[in-house]
Amino acid sequence: MLTVTDKAAEKAIEILDHENKKGWGIRIYVAGMGCCGPTYGLNLQEEQMPSDEVIVKNGLKVFVNKELLLSLSGMQLDYYKDDNAEGFIFTGSAPSCSSSSCSSCG
Repeated sequence: MLTVTDKAAEKAIEILDHENKKGWGIRIYVAGMGCCGPTYGLNLQEEQMPSDEVIVKNGLKVFVNKELLLSLSGMQLDYYKDDNAEGFIFTGSAPSCSSSSCSSCG
């Protein structure tokens, strides 16, 4: 199962409120494929689709297609911020990637 950290939920709710989308949620989707597997993206979304599973964390609704949810098993959606960057990040059991495993990386 995908887990959502408190920090990620708080930041997503803050963004939704700022965008005047109170009560909405976020959708996780496959944004593309790289040499190490899929990359994921987030969108703001108002309602659940029929093929969605909904994860609720601290009042945040996270919409994920049921088939995609299987590939996210063991992963975590988190939010990070440091002096140089900030954003949402997926951590956990994802394929490892190194320049030796892919000629287009590194």
